[in-house]
Amino acid sequence: MEEIKRIVEECELKHIAIIMDGNRRWAKERNLPSAVGHKKGVDSLKATMRACDDFGIKYLTVYAFSTENWNRKPEEVNFLMDLLGQTLKNELKEMDENNVVISFIGDTTKLSDKLQAILNNAVETTKTNTGVHLQIAFNYGARDEIVHAVKSIVEEGVKEITEETISKHLYTSNIPDPDLLIRTGGEMRISNYLLWQIAYSEFIVIPEFWPEFDKNKLAECVREYKRRNRRFGK
Repeated sequence: MEEIKRIVEECELKHIAIIMDGNRRWAKERNLPSAVGHKKGVDSLKATMRACDDFGIKYLTVYAFSTENWNRKPEEVNFLMDLLGQTLKNELKEMDENNVVISFIGDTTKLSDKLQAILNNAVETTKTNTGVHLQIAFNYGARDEIVHAVKSIVEEGVKEITEETISKHLYTSNIPDPDLLIRTGGEMRISNYLLWQIAYSEFIVIPEFWPEFDKNKLAECVREYKRRNRRFGK
């Protein structure tokens, strides 16, 4: 995929954010339990992460669990918590060997002590790597993030508040804003995701569900991104 690597370099495409939507609908269409769709979604994430590495895309942020997802059935919530923990345990060694940097955005203090320990271990293990930076939004909500940032600014007694001040107090303070936001599953909404950071991101919504997303779908999105004229309000 040398063509895609050239596009990424020419367009300075550094950061892709994804709303991974459609795991449950994918499973329902096939008369399968939701759990199967979520597990299949993990495979798509692994494929997308490898594709980002192949294409030279430095940052990948994915929406894994929102602050609103607590309203789902308890058994599904528990499954998603276990899935994250098991996936990190099973895949951490390989991701570390592949030079992946793992970080999390969201209020992880609301998670169990056991899961927090797994997340912290993944961050600590990969923090010196220099490959694709995988940022996982877990128990994340953009409004919650902005409230958290404002509280931090007030507590610090900052007098002059600028856009830069707010950006520095967001969970994503050390990460460039997304150039491209992709949503799978055909839904035309942002769903409380990176509201501040996507102010000038390009949006691409595709009808395929997340378990169907792969390297070829990502390549199509990169080609579409190249066709966009980013004017940043000018």
